[in-house]
Amino acid sequence: MQEYELNVLEQYNIEVSGTRKTRGAVLCDTDRGMMLLKEVKVSERRIPALYELHEYLKEQGYTWTDRLMLTKEGEYLASSEEGKQYLLKFWFQGRECDVKKPAELLTAAGNLARLHVLMRYEPKNAVTPGAHIGEEYLRHNRELKKVRRFMRGISPKGAFETVFLKYYEQMYQWAEMAVRQIESSDYDKIYKESIESGCMTHGEYNYHNILMLPGGQIAVTNFEKFKRDLQVEDFYYFLRKVMEKQGWKVRLGDNIINAYSAVRPLAEEELKYLQNRLCYPEKFWKIADSYYRSNKAWISAKSIEKLDVAIRQTEEKKRFLEEIFAFRP
Repeated sequence: MQEYELNVLEQYNIEVSGTRKTRGAVLCDTDRGMMLLKEVKVSERRIPALYELHEYLKEQGYTWTDRLMLTKEGEYLASSEEGKQYLLKFWFQGRECDVKKPAELLTAAGNLARLHVLMRYEPKNAVTPGAHIGEEYLRHNRELKKVRRFMRGISPKGAFETVFLKYYEQMYQWAEMAVRQIESSDYDKIYKESIESGCMTHGEYNYHNILMLPGGQIAVTNFEKFKRDLQVEDFYYFLRKVMEKQGWKVRLGDNIINAYSAVRPLAEEELKYLQNRLCYPEKFWKIADSYYRSNKAWISAKSIEKLDVAIRQTEEKKRFLEEIFAFRP
């Protein structure tokens, strides 16, 4: 056990029998079960609200989350001698949800719906509202234009810039259409209602944060990005991440939507919002944004591959939207 680990773990009322490294954290075997020690990467001001969320879910009977353990002094965080801040979470012996197994994806979708049914409450601690998507779309579109202007001025152009500029107009049409659709929808109304009624989202519900446990139970971890927002935003994020991995398979996507809706039926305006979010070329924008912030003197083959995939999957996504939502661009 490292000295800093020992120093931090001694601040908790637990007995530790062993530790081992994992992705960005330390797994601990304790007399209270498996736990995870993690350096705090989010604003400390969010931690009381995060603790409150986990305790609220526990009170509602949903115990399969990585709840925070308080120190002996009743503090949310423990400090190392170097001044770094850590939190200790209850953890689980399981594996990540397998994105290649449809049955697990359907179970995860239903589990998210059950979480959403519970995650409507008025917290004592302040919780950040989610971004207004209309404003976010406009900002992203300005950034796409900025990247295009920059690329046009480059000479000679590399493979990445050549492909980006070749397909820019096609992809930007999707971005503009998404803005028009959100402006003509009931989004402002349902966004405001969700914020005011205490609707909470996980903020990063993807297969990395879903653990499949022995016996068929599911644990949900890493709620650090939770916020007040439209809950269908969580579902959009989960569905998009899965569909990008699965090549926008219509039948699978339809089954995932049905698995969620069977527990928490989606209202018409929520389905419209889901369609609109899927319309926006999110992957294309993310790649462009990453490019603009990177060292442009050397573009990796992986970046070019990601760009190619984002463009190629646009037609697959179009077919998906047409089949699922009767979408007509």
